[in-house]
Amino acid sequence: MKTALLFPGQGSQRVGMGRDLALEFSAAKRVFEEADDALGYAISKICTDGPEAELTRTENTQPAILTNSIAVLRALEAEKGLTFDIAAGHSLGEWSALVAAGALRFSDAVKLVQLRGKAMQAAVPEGQGGMAALMGLDAGAVRALCEEVAEGQVVSPANMNGAGQIVISGHAEAVQRAVGLAKEKGARRAVVLQVSAPFHCALIAPAAKQLQEALAAIEVGPLKVPVVANVTAEANSDRGKVKELLVEQVTSPVRWEESVRALADMGVTRALELGSGSVLRGLVKRVAKEIDVTTVGEPHEVKGLTMAR
Repeated sequence: MKTALLFPGQGSQRVGMGRDLALEFSAAKRVFEEADDALGYAISKICTDGPEAELTRTENTQPAILTNSIAVLRALEAEKGLTFDIAAGHSLGEWSALVAAGALRFSDAVKLVQLRGKAMQAAVPEGQGGMAALMGLDAGAVRALCEEVAEGQVVSPANMNGAGQIVISGHAEAVQRAVGLAKEKGARRAVVLQVSAPFHCALIAPAAKQLQEALAAIEVGPLKVPVVANVTAEANSDRGKVKELLVEQVTSPVRWEESVRALADMGVTRALELGSGSVLRGLVKRVAKEIDVTTVGEPHEVKGLTMAR
């Protein structure tokens, strides 16, 4: 039986996350303290006390989610002697997976994702970009729809989540046109998402460049387990590819359905979703029923986890 660690991305945040974890486990508390020191401000307080408007600012959301996930990881390592065979994360969650695998130091990662969030937000003026979730269309149909409605603007698949759920991203007007035409093309549902920027599309290219420059000074360590990359949907164990994959990820679609299938093909039958919420558990269940996913984010979930292999 192979075990995978799964890490959530943006949208999984909630005010209060990590509060009980840090009170209960000293290993988790140290992670929040390390994040505060690295960033130079109390991301721990934003996680636990909000306000929600601060937590949902992309430059805070990204380090907050990373910090909470790694706090859960460290608590499990300290309390349960956690072992695992592979890791994967959805979008931002790939950074958490790389920390778990030992490729990135947590202090480096938390500063880089804060920069990543800030750069993504700054890349597109507020209101000019948008995202929408389309249900019931396959990848080919979504790509064709995007091409049809583009009219010289950017709109493209951003998250290939599985079970007929694909998120598109780009110029707000083009996204609206896609939503308006989606049902005519066979979609069961099409919903504009409340997001602060159009993630995973060409409009965010300036953020990718900033991230590439910042990553140049960072040392990538050897990976103790492979990490499935969003860009390729393949397991990567080569430390030399990590930076390139993280930069490319900013503007490329998250190939989550293929990533989950890759985990199943590698023999993964158990997965632990570490952090806030249970979004990934739902997505995995729709793609690969043979993988049993347990969500771990609260003290009772850490204490109740059985590590029998």
